[in-house]
Amino acid sequence: MTSTTSPPEDATSAAATAAAASADRRRWFALAIVMTAAFMDLVDVTIVNVAIPSIQKDTGATFASIQWITAGYALAFAAGLITGGRLGDIHGRKKLFLIGMTGFTIASALCGFAANPEMLVASRILQGGMASLMVPQVLSIIHATFPAEERGKVFGMFGAVIGLGAVSGPILGALLTEWNLFGLEWRPIFLINLPVGIAGLILGAKFISESKAPKALKLDLVGVALVTLGLLMLLYPLTRGRELGWPLWGYLSMAGSLVVFGALVAYEKVKARRDGSPLVELSLFRVKSFAAGIAVQMTFGIAMGIFFLVWTLYMQMGLGWSALRAGLTGVPFSIAMSAAAGMSVQSLVPRFGRKVLQAGALITGLGLLIYIWEAHHFGMDIASWQMALPLVVLGIGMGLIVAPLTDAVLSEVPQEHAGSASGLINTVQQMGNALGLGLVSVVFFGSISDHLTLAEVGPAFSTAFQRSLWVVAGVCAVIFVGMFLLPAKPKQHLEGGAEDASPEPAKEPALTQ
Repeated sequence: MTSTTSPPEDATSAAATAAAASADRRRWFALAIVMTAAFMDLVDVTIVNVAIPSIQKDTGATFASIQWITAGYALAFAAGLITGGRLGDIHGRKKLFLIGMTGFTIASALCGFAANPEMLVASRILQGGMASLMVPQVLSIIHATFPAEERGKVFGMFGAVIGLGAVSGPILGALLTEWNLFGLEWRPIFLINLPVGIAGLILGAKFISESKAPKALKLDLVGVALVTLGLLMLLYPLTRGRELGWPLWGYLSMAGSLVVFGALVAYEKVKARRDGSPLVELSLFRVKSFAAGIAVQMTFGIAMGIFFLVWTLYMQMGLGWSALRAGLTGVPFSIAMSAAAGMSVQSLVPRFGRKVLQAGALITGLGLLIYIWEAHHFGMDIASWQMALPLVVLGIGMGLIVAPLTDAVLSEVPQEHAGSASGLINTVQQMGNALGLGLVSVVFFGSISDHLTLAEVGPAFSTAFQRSLWVVAGVCAVIFVGMFLLPAKPKQHLEGGAEDASPEPAKEPALTQ
């Protein structure tokens, strides 16, 4: 009997092992693809800044047009994120990811071949809108593809990608602009997305597995209108405020956005009771880790929004450095942030929990204080190598926050609401960035006179940079206190793993086969 039954059993076991190995390879390929898309978005946000002088010279763009080339993308991106996340829940995250990547690639081509500033602005707005369909699916696909016990490692990798993308944009933009490939000047900063996007579409269609909310949902059109209106009323005045002289209607618009958001909450409660398909899943805010994490995420976004802009302005306009030198100066920061992000989730958070994030806030504050001292002590003679120490400290601090924070926010979110939660996470970070950019107008430009001689520009920018870093340090203190509201350890890291014995991880493989 044994001799006759053994071969079929062995064959079945071998087939099962082969199938499991194939599925494992598929999901890691899928992870690489969605992370590439996230990297594209991060780079595209920053790559434009260093090419602005070239764009202005080549197209004759006005200052208002230049402002919209950067702000149009951010506004369209932030306004569409929650809707994009919910569409993924309803129609399938893979489908929306591929649609968003297709649109993003086409919009990149339109940006690269723009004949005038108006076409470039319109193409950038389209690019931001398509990114809002693509980006929320990244976290949703990760959440649906990997079981809870593996997500820590995956979010560590995701944090490393964020760290790399944060500084790669300026370096890549500087190189592509200075190389002037084929005489195209600034246009390759957009055209580089074409081969990456096409490869991502081909590989994504093959390796990403489809998932959607188990319960049939409908798109909440009233919710879409309210959230889009509220975000635009808040972010548009922040984006254009300084350029327009902070008019009264801007303050009224921002105050009115609170009324719109209040109406959104009231309507979403009614919508949830009526058919269970609200755009914003308010029940998520009853999950302590999600509610606290969202608040910290927005505050962290404010700090990032202020720091990265004033840092760029300080090096390029204050110290007079080239875009390439400024970009290369940031390499130590990028390396430190990527390493710390990977280590934090995989090794430190399972052992020390939220103390890792709080240590990150304190280390970030220390890096800011070192930078303030160096900028004051060395003045206009400061060298790139002298900035390495504060940048490494800052990179370590931010890396200890960025990856574990995403993990903490999503750790207890039900899988069927992964898209909505992902959209909210990205939206509040964008809102935080916009608030940070608005504060830059006050804390940085507010301390610089409009009538400076050439000799006065450098010292004025250096002083404004130091004042801005004091504000960022204050924000880090708020982040440190806010982190006490986070759970001591994310759910999947609790001792014994009893909480992991929920039905959710068991359901996920069925969604990803």
